Amino acid sequence: MDIVELSVSLLLVLIVIVSLLSNVLVLICFLYSPEIRKQTPGLFILNLTFCNLLLTVSNMPLTLVGLINKGNPGGEGFCHIVGFLDTFLTTNSMLSMAALSIDRWIAVVFPLSYSSKMRHRDAAILLGYSWAHSVSFSTAAACLSWVGYHPLYASCTLRDARANSVRIQFVIFTVVFHSLTFLLTLVVLCITYLKVLKVARFHCKRIDVITMQTLVLLVDIHPSVRQRCLEEQKRRRQRATRKISTFIGTFVICFAPYVITSILELFPAVPINPHWGVVSKCLAYSKAACDPFVYSLLRHQYKKTLTVIVNRLLKRSALNASGRRGGENGHGRTVAAATAD
Repeated sequence: MDIVELSVSLLLVLIVIVSLLSNVLVLICFLYSPEIRKQTPGLFILNLTFCNLLLTVSNMPLTLVGLINKGNPGGEGFCHIVGFLDTFLTTNSMLSMAALSIDRWIAVVFPLSYSSKMRHRDAAILLGYSWAHSVSFSTAAACLSWVGYHPLYASCTLRDARANSVRIQFVIFTVVFHSLTFLLTLVVLCITYLKVLKVARFHCKRIDVITMQTLVLLVDIHPSVRQRCLEEQKRRRQRATRKISTFIGTFVICFAPYVITSILELFPAVPINPHWGVVSKCLAYSKAACDPFVYSLLRHQYKKTLTVIVNRLLKRSALNASGRRGGENGHGRTVAAATAD
């Protein structure tokens, strides 16, 4: 194993650890907090967390084994099943991100009618489409034997059919698959989040106008207070832009290299570095580690829930420790009294 493969292996181990811990934390918050469970976006986040967890425990370790052993980590039938899961879970997670962006767009653009436009039934319909879409493509690939061990990615995933009579079908399938998953999700993310950013900037501008009018009326206000108000306005605009950039940017950075590589792979004349194939797959896996922080754990409600859980655990451990000390002291006094007698 060379230095590149060793570095990629360590990176993959880190991705597995972070993805497992962060997604488990999101799941704990969802199960613990009734407020999170009753919110409609919680269904999309739960579905995304489910896909990320299953991908973490099923596909990532096998990719690590394949990278170390430089070969199929299991039998052909086993790798066939894992390749099906890889296609299904990746597609489902992408569409869950698109559903979350649609939910945010409705909440920001139509705040007064959000409760009627995005109910649990509507969320279930979106999730139903996501599952049907994912199952359709993964089942088609599995039935046509287009999933299995791929040495370029050292993992069980979509693979090229070498038979010339079937190659055209595989090319068409791959292009349609990535167009209706990655490209479709990217278009939905860009349209919805850019509209959200436009509305957010409009509201910030209105707040800024009101603030400036107030500052003009308060002629005796201290210059430092006025400066802090202006800086807060700037931070508010930057915060909205940063959030939207994070949503779209992480999606593109994590998934685009793998999708582009799989498209280039359809042209035999284009050389692809084998190390780059594994790196692009690791980048796609890294989205499972990013999602909990992008969509959940950095939000106020999740941080509040985690704080409550940690405080309860600390109080419980403190009570248990004090109870043990009290029992030990009582036992010591009993022994001392018996000795005195």
